[in-house]
Amino acid sequence: MTTETPPPGLSEFYRQEPVWSGSTEDDGLEYATIAVPLNYADPGGEKLSIAISRKKATDPATRRGILLTLNGGPGGYFGLGTRFPAVLAHTRLTERYDVIGFDPRGTGGSTPLLAEITAVQAKPDSRPPDALFATIAEDARAREEGAQRAGGPQRPHFNTPNVVRDMDVIRAALGEDKINYLGYTYGTYAGAVYGVLFPDRLDRNVLDSCVHPDWSWREQLMAQGTANRANLDKWAEWVAGRSGHFSLGDSAAAVLATVEEAVAALGAQPESTALRTLLDCALGSRSADRARWEELGRLVADLRTGDKGLAEKWLADERIWPPAETEGETRCGVLDAVIAEKDWPTDLETYFADMREFREKFPYGYGVMRAQPFSGAFRTFTPPERPATLRRAGYPAGLIVHADGDPIDYYPGGAAMAERLGHRLITVEDSGQHEIYAFRGNAAVDELVERYLLDGELPAADTVCASTVPRPSLPA
Repeated sequence: MTTETPPPGLSEFYRQEPVWSGSTEDDGLEYATIAVPLNYADPGGEKLSIAISRKKATDPATRRGILLTLNGGPGGYFGLGTRFPAVLAHTRLTERYDVIGFDPRGTGGSTPLLAEITAVQAKPDSRPPDALFATIAEDARAREEGAQRAGGPQRPHFNTPNVVRDMDVIRAALGEDKINYLGYTYGTYAGAVYGVLFPDRLDRNVLDSCVHPDWSWREQLMAQGTANRANLDKWAEWVAGRSGHFSLGDSAAAVLATVEEAVAALGAQPESTALRTLLDCALGSRSADRARWEELGRLVADLRTGDKGLAEKWLADERIWPPAETEGETRCGVLDAVIAEKDWPTDLETYFADMREFREKFPYGYGVMRAQPFSGAFRTFTPPERPATLRRAGYPAGLIVHADGDPIDYYPGGAAMAERLGHRLITVEDSGQHEIYAFRGNAAVDELVERYLLDGELPAADTVCASTVPRPSLPA
């Protein structure tokens, strides 16, 4: 066990010893739970349970500590949690690190934070008319009120600073002086905040598919509109160069005009909102995936007539993200709590103006759904602390990995995070992939990350790696 002096009032948490048990599944992991305070400002109050997992280093002689992992949406929503160490089992990291996963507070096997499931009056629509704006706003208000009814006074304490404090309790409970860290998506923000709150406890760290260090959660969501439009523009240029094959136009502008013809034709069909919205989703997801560019060209060519049957076949595997949670009376309320740690506009006209702009310029992917009011617009509590100002002081420079066409976390966020923290930036070029290291079979990226995490060797400069998903080899 570490001999550190715990922060005031936190001795029972920092000095606890997890009791590990084997898995009921054949995943090679051990599982345990630890206790943390709901409110670190009141450590004698209510306690939460945090589920943790471990895959022990296979080469104890060269073991260099723990590697804590985290991904998922704000708060770890829909992340891998305790399953993460099993996902990394095929990497070299498991030779020298005990790989640690955890379900952030409120999620998975940890003490849950619940929200009521509320009825939705407005169906998902990537291009809603102005007449539906007020209804969409009321749905968001109802969502927040349902979250508050179920979550109550606990909700303000489900935020990133407390997730990060939980991470430090995990470190101490495992008897480690420092953590090494691998974070993706929301995990990149949590890792950067850990570096602010516990700089002397952070060693090697890799942040993959970053959020922007300065954006609110709303700005982060809205940036998906720009990212999807950029991918579609690149696809349109590629298709225009192959007009003899697709007959969609001989310039990017002409191709995009044909896209809008297909959207309008499908939208003109009775009860077509859902299909038109899925078409916009497909224009975002399939333009991000370079391997599907030829397929997307054929899709647009087929749907420009508005054939509903063809649309249903082409869009059968398309989904709106995140999926609606409608089973039972409650759902996980972590997302709504964590996004409220940063301020949202309170004037609905701000949202409505942005929705009109997105409907015109950025309808692809999830379109207006990323600009419309969400539960944070109607926040029912005052956050107990302000968001951390990200900086690096007191811990080593690390690595940022980001694909230049990432449709979920817009690439400028990764570039800004690298500059802010003084980390080396690995850019995956001409790629719409998200979460790269160990997930995408990119040998060049994997080698750079593992050389750093295992041997401490950073690239001499920012580095560009090729994507593992090339554009279709269709001649011009």
